[in-house]
Amino acid sequence: MSGSASVARSEVAADHEKAEPRRSLIGACLAHALHDGYSDLLYVLLPVWQTEFGLSYAGVAVMRSLYYGTMGGLQVPADRLVDRLPIRTALALSTLIAASGFCVMAFTGSFWGLCAGLLLAGMGSSIQHPRGSLLITQAFGKGARGPLGIYNFSGDLGKAAFPVLVALLLGLVAWRTAAGFIAVAGIVAAIVLLPILPRAAALRHDSKASQDGSGDRRGFRLLLTIGGLDTATRMGYLLFLPFLLHAKGGDQTMVGLSLALVFAGGAFGKAACGWLGEHLGVVRSVVATELATAVLIAVTIPLPLTATLVVLPVIGIFLNGTSSVLYGTVPELAPRGDVARAFALFYTAVIGSGGVAPIAYGALADHTGETFGVMAAALTALVIVPLVLGLRPALAASGAVERA
Repeated sequence: MSGSASVARSEVAADHEKAEPRRSLIGACLAHALHDGYSDLLYVLLPVWQTEFGLSYAGVAVMRSLYYGTMGGLQVPADRLVDRLPIRTALALSTLIAASGFCVMAFTGSFWGLCAGLLLAGMGSSIQHPRGSLLITQAFGKGARGPLGIYNFSGDLGKAAFPVLVALLLGLVAWRTAAGFIAVAGIVAAIVLLPILPRAAALRHDSKASQDGSGDRRGFRLLLTIGGLDTATRMGYLLFLPFLLHAKGGDQTMVGLSLALVFAGGAFGKAACGWLGEHLGVVRSVVATELATAVLIAVTIPLPLTATLVVLPVIGIFLNGTSSVLYGTVPELAPRGDVARAFALFYTAVIGSGGVAPIAYGALADHTGETFGVMAAALTALVIVPLVLGLRPALAASGAVERA
């Protein structure tokens, strides 16, 4: 009888051990979808804020960067601040703080109140990326590349859903009311995360596995640069897309639909480019996606509205897909194998770039027009091509599979 009880306990323990990584992945993906949705629904609100507050293109970019720049700039300090907290607590707390930012936006009646809400939401979201990535890396160990791809994919689901939701709400209610609905969604998600996530991360990443990073500082810095430029391309194009569509005769609902098409294509691109990376290697994959991105961005400038909508999902595949290859490379190039810090630094680079680059693009557009702003985003994608070729030695040193 005791033997049967021991076997039963062993089976329960085994089932629990298998369930914890799944719960970690589900919870991290839920948090990622919500925070990325928060980030990109702002694109639908930018034209509304431009009209209400009389902003220039550069001013619109600054508004966007209050959230995005804060989220990027606080990655490392926020990750250190919550390092001693259980990851489930950190993710729930980050979601609650971000939702509080949208509460402030909903109840504010002033421009400065809106700015404060954006800053608060950005602070909350600064915690999510490094903690969620670390949770998955710890839960799955050396097999984390696939789950990290799913985590990356989940963010695009939020990006596809939230802009459409906000665009539909704006057809029925004022933007402040829409912000209130979005805040409630965040509060509910924060509550739901607590029972989903395991109380402690499944620490499968042993000391030897944690040292798998190559320690190649030059290679990692180059990866940060490539990630920053890739994000700058994406954010620059998305900054001008609503205005480009308005110029072609599109209305606010059409803008929400167009963003959903881009992000739906991007979600597919995360999976497709992950497959591409497995078959072509990191360097060839990034070169192919960045060249395609540059060409397709330029093509949307002269196209009429209907043709542009047809092309947008294809743009999304390449515009967002490259990041799937880059994120999966972070643990392989992490200096001294410090994966947690490597992810925090990587997200600082890409999110910081996403906060700063649109301001530069916006200032350029204020002086030269939005067409030149869009072309600048396309040219940024081309700059990545020679840089990624220099990543080969670091990938070889890390033991990453890279086909010549």
